[in-house]
Amino acid sequence: MASYRRLFALTGPLYVVVAFLGRLPLAMSQLGTLLLVSGVTGSYGAGGATAGALAIANAIGSPVAGALTDRLGQRPVLLVQAVVGSAGLTALVLLASLYQPGDPWWPLAAVGAVAGAFTPQVGTMARVRWRPISRRRGVERRDVVDAAFSYEGAADEASFVLGPALVGVVAAVLDPGAAILAAAALLAAFGTWFAVHPTAGLVEPARPGEAGRGRLLTPALVVLATVQLSIGMIFGSVQTGTSVLATDAGEPGLTGLFHALLGIGSVAAGLAVVAVPETFRYESRLRVFTTALPVLALPLLAVQGLGGLSAALLVLGVAIAPSMITTFTLAERITPVSRLGAAMTVLAATTGLGYALGSSLAGRLADWGGHHPAFAVTVGAAAAAMALSLLGARTLRRSQGTRDAEEPGEISQPR
Repeated sequence: MASYRRLFALTGPLYVVVAFLGRLPLAMSQLGTLLLVSGVTGSYGAGGATAGALAIANAIGSPVAGALTDRLGQRPVLLVQAVVGSAGLTALVLLASLYQPGDPWWPLAAVGAVAGAFTPQVGTMARVRWRPISRRRGVERRDVVDAAFSYEGAADEASFVLGPALVGVVAAVLDPGAAILAAAALLAAFGTWFAVHPTAGLVEPARPGEAGRGRLLTPALVVLATVQLSIGMIFGSVQTGTSVLATDAGEPGLTGLFHALLGIGSVAAGLAVVAVPETFRYESRLRVFTTALPVLALPLLAVQGLGGLSAALLVLGVAIAPSMITTFTLAERITPVSRLGAAMTVLAATTGLGYALGSSLAGRLADWGGHHPAFAVTVGAAAAAMALSLLGARTLRRSQGTRDAEEPGEISQPR
């Protein structure tokens, strides 16, 4: 807690609140889209495909936006994203309200894709800001940056607790369309506020001739991106499987609340990562945390009702945030500063792409066999994350040594 108090003192509480609320629309829009389109079309496949289209477009657009922030600065890029993304989510609800049985559902997917392409990855942009924030305050130290990444990982997970929970509550009281409109309003308000916040000006655009300097897609970053792809598939397949099980139990409006359980253990475990000693190397942490993923995912295959689902989701969440925090921290350690925005959004994009793959595949399998085949996708994705971490450990270890040699003394160790 002392680490987080020192961290938040660098910006004050208002920035922390704005950055957290600004990331909720992305967490809300995916589940909200799944419920909205599944409801109006009567097909889990259509709902999963539309939510997947939103996620894929976000996966494609985010690295482009991240590279632009490296070149132009964060403020102009995030402002455009907040305005257009909010308009796209609103348009999706309007189009869904006009849908009639028998109409093609692909226009819904197309509009969802436009909304996803412009929804900003606030969490990744917040990660990029912490080093210049600490530099401005004269405390640019390794432990401060690591604490920042632990917090941001937990905050992302908390957003995926609160976001689906908000969707579930609004969908139960009103309808899924109202939940997406709420996401649009949050994006317009807090996405814009995050864009114009003074901390955005601390992330300076690259000088002429420096833009794009340094290799981005190194073997190590590819390893981390594929791990995040697998974790994204866990999110997508769990969300779809939960929706199917809750609907079959006659409680479709509780989907968001049940999916939020996945994040409760994840948030707690993520906040605790800052206490892990520095001597426990990050590539070793990644092996341990991802090995826990398939072990903790297996109980989902035995779930028969909502009570068992609650317990299984709580347990699985314990391994997710530590795994994600470790991948993002490793990316920060191996990436040149001039490419950091692009690297962070590459990881966020592959997570979104994984969500799209997981939700789409799980949705199709659920149309065929219910929630058990959907959760089989979860177990398979967890096993893939473990295998990739084990196979890529040596590459990650070498890459950290290379970065340290290329940029010596860039950031100090704790004093």
